[in-house]
Order: sequence, then C-alpha cells, then structure tokens
Amino acid sequence: MLKLIAHLLPPELYERLRRLPDSVHAGLEEIRIREERPLEIVSLDKSGFLTEDGGWSSNPQQAFRPSGELCRKLLGRLTGHSLYAMEEELRKGYITVTGGHRVGLAGRTVLERGDVKAIRDIGGFNIRIAREAVGAADKLAQQLADAARRSIHSTLLIGPPRMGKTTMLRDLARIVSSGAWPDTAMAGWPGRRVAIVDERSEIAASVKGVPSFDVGPRTDVMDACPKAEGMMMMLRSMSPEVIMADEIGRPEDAAAVREAAHSGVAIVATAHASSLEEARGRPILRELLHDGAFSRCVILGRSRSGFEARVVALQHAAPTAREPTAARAAGEAGT
Repeated sequence: MLKLIAHLLPPELYERLRRLPDSVHAGLEEIRIREERPLEIVSLDKSGFLTEDGGWSSNPQQAFRPSGELCRKLLGRLTGHSLYAMEEELRKGYITVTGGHRVGLAGRTVLERGDVKAIRDIGGFNIRIAREAVGAADKLAQQLADAARRSIHSTLLIGPPRMGKTTMLRDLARIVSSGAWPDTAMAGWPGRRVAIVDERSEIAASVKGVPSFDVGPRTDVMDACPKAEGMMMMLRSMSPEVIMADEIGRPEDAAAVREAAHSGVAIVATAHASSLEEARGRPILRELLHDGAFSRCVILGRSRSGFEARVVALQHAAPTAREPTAARAAGEAGT
C-alpha cells in the first residue's frame, strides 16, 4: 500500500516507512504526521507509532518526530510546490491527490468575514490511503437488488469514518453499471446508466476527467463538483438511472436527492452515522429517511468477527409505478 503514495513522500520519510513490518504495510490505512510530534500509523484499524529506525511501537515516546523542514517538504509535494494553485482545496481542509488518496490538513486558519479563507502554518497531515476492492459489495448488491426495476434500491449507506462507505459505493457503481449482478436470479439484468458526483475525487479518483478506479462501463463522473449542483447537472444532461454521491448532509444535498427521487432515479449515497438512530438525529437525514427518499439503509460496522453490513428496509419507502405500496413489508426489518 505504501507504494501507492510513494510519490507524495519526501525520501527520508518514505525510507523509514518502507522498513515497517510487512503486516503493517498490508493493512495500511492512514499515516498521521504532526510536526515535532510522534508520527502515527493506522493499520487494520490498529494505531501505533513509527520509530526512528522504521519500526512499529505502541509507545509514543519511542516514535519518530517529523521536523518542520520535513513537513514543509511534504506540503510542497502535495501541492506541486504551488500553494496558491491549491488555495480552494486548502480552504476546505483537505487535498485529494492522484489515486483518490485524501490528505487532511490542520494548522492556523485565516478568516474573512467569519468564514475560513485559507489554512496557514500547516503542521498536521492525515494521509488516508484509498484502495480499490473489486467484489467487496457483491453480497450487499444481492440484498439491495430491486427486482421490480431490475436495478438497485435507493439506499443510504451509513457508518463512522474509515468503515468502508466509499469503497462499498465505488464497487456498487461497478456492479450496477456493468450488470455484473452476483446472483443467478439476476442473470440477464441489464447494466444501468450510473452518474457519480465525486465532490472530493475519492470515489472514481479521476485524473483529468478519467476515472482511475473501475466504476463500470456505463458510468459518468462529475468530478470535484459540489454534490447538489452535480446531481442536478447530471439529471439535466446525462439521463442517469442511478445517481451515487458521497457524504450527503446539507440542505441543498437533500433538495437534489428529492428532485432525483421524484424523477424516478435511484439514489445511492453515504453519510456519517454509527446507527440508524444516530442518522435520524441529524435533521437533514431524518427528513430524507422520513420522506421516503431511500427505501434501504445499510449500516456498516465492525464486530468481533470482523466487518459487517446490516441492511434495513425502511418503513416510509416511497412507492414506485412498478412496486405498489402493499408489496412492501410494514415496519422495518433487517435483511
């Protein structure tokens, strides 16, 4: 996994990281770099620290502490040595780089009329490594299949950070777009036109408009575009049958989701929440769930046995022309 981001790292940092144990490399998820403080590694959901000689330790006192000079070199590589050109990304607090990898930033903010204009004196970096997992959503796709439409149900995927929401969304796009339905009962179902609104360039990892990840042959991607505006643009111009977007939660997102739903388009989106109850505690998500914008909710999490995805059929799912209300199970039931 480290090789995926080698081009982003100053050589002196890469050489230390390269000496980490193979088991850490295999599950590498995040590299958290803080100026003059212990360098933290997250691998397979476990946190540890990089030592001076490239080892792994649970003791922060033994950790390598990146200097200010090293952090400046890292920032230069991340921004192509042009902070001005990356001003908009820096203002949002993160940079998405080639390959779909996302780098969170921390430092001193510069305000203008009460809004964040920029981030200066950046001394904190969180490099989140994106990985493609073809087949990760095969089992989930079976549970989300809409037999009446021979497509996918409108679905909200929820879970806390680093729970695989974007990975699942990406693989669902591949399955739906290619018609690679993973069940003999779905044999002959066509691939569907999918529109991905990739505001943070993490789903498709597009480079100059071309996706780096496999999101299917019938998929169009609107890259680096605000979700609400992107969904409306796709509806007007690309006649999608399914729209997918990451991390909805703003009022304008909800309005776009409703418009798409009223147009007969299935919506598959993600949001931050640890449970359905927590999602309903967020006003925008509560309204969408109550209004029937989504007919399924997937709760992603980890248990003692590992990763798990629980599918819930939502009570307030809106009826479709081909699926009368009486055909839906009353109440909510896990599948």
